[in-house]
Amino acid sequence: MPIYKQKERNKDGLYKYKVRINYTDAYGKYKQMTRTTYGLAEAKALELQLLSQLSSKEVDSSITLQKLYDEYTRNTKYDIRQSSIETRKTIFDHHILPYLGKVKLSNLNVKILTEWKNEINEKNLALRTRKNIYANLRACLNYAVKMEYLSTSPLTKVDNFRDAYHQDKNVDFYTPEEFLKFKAAALATAEKNDYFDYYVFFCIAYYTGARKGEIHALRWNCIKNNQLSISKSITQKLKEDTETPPKNKSSIRTMRIPLPLTNILNEHKKRQQKAIPSWTSNGFICGYYRCLRDSNIELENQRYAQAAGIKKIRIHDFRHSHASLLINNNINPLDVAHRLGHSNVSQTLKTYSHLFPKETEKAIAVLNKIV
Repeated sequence: MPIYKQKERNKDGLYKYKVRINYTDAYGKYKQMTRTTYGLAEAKALELQLLSQLSSKEVDSSITLQKLYDEYTRNTKYDIRQSSIETRKTIFDHHILPYLGKVKLSNLNVKILTEWKNEINEKNLALRTRKNIYANLRACLNYAVKMEYLSTSPLTKVDNFRDAYHQDKNVDFYTPEEFLKFKAAALATAEKNDYFDYYVFFCIAYYTGARKGEIHALRWNCIKNNQLSISKSITQKLKEDTETPPKNKSSIRTMRIPLPLTNILNEHKKRQQKAIPSWTSNGFICGYYRCLRDSNIELENQRYAQAAGIKKIRIHDFRHSHASLLINNNINPLDVAHRLGHSNVSQTLKTYSHLFPKETEKAIAVLNKIV
């Protein structure tokens, strides 16, 4: 950390000094910071000031939120799914950077963040959307803390979005009786059109609880010894189909296939092999050459529900239907969590807590005996 005396002098006769600080940034890159002043005493004071700035990260906190986001995106792009990156980009481009992009980290305080929250509330977005926006900004600022650009995140002092009139919606699902009606309508349509892939898709969704993207990625070689292995997911939200690992590590799982689904898959396999001379086990179970289109699946979902004379539920609600069936038949929550690919049992209990009425009655019965 040298101080260099120059030939120049100011009007008071003091020599000009160049102060240079050598340091390594958060990425291990060698950098220099150079400043000038007049007089040796001032040069030494300047050196101490620059060293203090480096230790407190005031230099790092001078970057804007836009630059932080660019760096955050660059350094985390291999850690999350491409679809998640696209979703994050949309959130930042529309709800965060237009308001906070030019703000320096050192100036990002509770007042500015509260004003930003008010702007977002004015958009009348759904509570879940606003909470997602907050979560993305929180993750970015947590990255700034991790990289030591900030000592703490100022967002921790600003509460998440709330809605006094918001009520969480219970998950929707088909009862076994409703699904059998849906299944019969789907099968009738499949037989009429001589195309069974949509019928098989919904059966997989109900009997396994797999997510839509996970079903899209299923190939025939994912089935072995009457077990189904889920290790991929396909999203259609991008410009082209993108195959990635599933939602999280716990989503990579192998489960036993129930007998009704085994029969459905065996029949479907025979039909494909007969229709496709070059059939191999690498083809998609639903669609073979290319997975089914999300928009078409939604249309078929509507058609089957109307034909069956029952309510229409979302595609994801077939997953809830699977969970509700298991829970209402007293299946251990740990086993339910495994089939759904949840990271832990608490996630399963939180999502489906309203489906455990028998456990509540059982607890009351036990307590009533303590007299």
